[in-house]
Amino acid sequence: MEMRSVFRRTGAAVFAAAMVFSAQAQAEWPDKAVRLIVPFGTGGGTDIQARLLADNLRQQTGQNFIVDNRSGAGGLIGAELVAKSRPDGSTFLFTTATLAINTTLYAKRLKFNTRTDLVPASWVSNAPNVLCVHPAVPAKSVKELVALAKKRPGELNNGANTPGSTSHLAGELFAQQANIKTVIIPYTGGGPAMAGLITGDIDMLFATGPVAARALKTGRVRCLGVTTAERNRSLPDLPAISTIVPGVVIGNWYSMFFPKGTPPDIVNKLSGLIKNALSDKKIDAFFAREGIVPVGGSPEELRAQFEADIKKYAALIKARNIPLR
Repeated sequence: MEMRSVFRRTGAAVFAAAMVFSAQAQAEWPDKAVRLIVPFGTGGGTDIQARLLADNLRQQTGQNFIVDNRSGAGGLIGAELVAKSRPDGSTFLFTTATLAINTTLYAKRLKFNTRTDLVPASWVSNAPNVLCVHPAVPAKSVKELVALAKKRPGELNNGANTPGSTSHLAGELFAQQANIKTVIIPYTGGGPAMAGLITGDIDMLFATGPVAARALKTGRVRCLGVTTAERNRSLPDLPAISTIVPGVVIGNWYSMFFPKGTPPDIVNKLSGLIKNALSDKKIDAFFAREGIVPVGGSPEELRAQFEADIKKYAALIKARNIPLR
C-alpha cells in the first residue's frame, strides 16, 4: 500500500516536471528565421531603425531577422498581419505611435483589436517630428510660415507620411493651434513623403526625425522646428515649435509588439535583446546623428504609453473633425 502511494507521488512529480519542461520548451525563442514586420514603406524612419536593429538581433542570436515591409491603411495592414500570425515568436511588429492614432481613426474598418490582439514587447525609442519646407517656400522660420499660411489660406500642401500617422496629426495640430488652413496630402510612408517634398510636389511636411536629419544634410529641404517640448540633441539649431505656436507638442515612439498568445518568456526575451541592442555603440551613434532618443522601455511601460496616447489622439481627431476611415 505504501509502495503504491510512493509510485503515485513519484508519477505525479514526474508528470509535473514534464509539464514544466514542456512549457519552457514552448516558450523558447524560435529556432528559425524571424520576420520583423514594418507596416510602412522602405526608407522611412521606422524602416531605417528596423534594419539596424535586425542586424544587431542577428548578431546577438545567430538567427536571421528578415525585415518585411507591409505598408497600407496607415500601418494597419502590417499590424493586422502580425495580430493574426502564429504566437510562437517568429513574427513581430515594429511600429509607431500611429497605432494609437489608428485605433480611433480606422475604428470602422479594424479587423482586429489593437488593445488585445497585440502584445506590447518593447518601447524602443522616441523621435520628434520635424517641420520641413521646400526651399521654394518663402519662409525661413515657423513664424514666417504661419504668416504665409494666413496670407494664402488653403494654398499650402502639407504632406503626411501616412493617413493617421504622427506626421498627419502634427500637421492637424499645427493648423489648429496656429489658426491656419492647409491641404493634407497623404503618402505611403516617410520616405515617399520626403521624396515628395524634395521634388516640390508638397510645400511642407512634418517628417520623422531620421528622415528629416538625412534630408537636411542634402540641402534640398529647409527645416524649421521640432514637435517635442524641447530642442533635439541632434538638431540643436531647430526651436521647439511650441515656443512659437503654443500647444504643438507631439512625439513619436517606435515600439515592438507580438501577436496575442505569445508566451511571456518570448516577449521578455525580445525586450531584453532590444535593451542590449540600444547599448551598442554603433546604434547609439546612429541614434545621436538621426535625432532619435533610445528608451528601451518594458512591456508594461509600453502598454501604459499606448493606452494614454489612444485617449490623447482620439480627442484631437474629434476636435479637428477628421473623418473616420
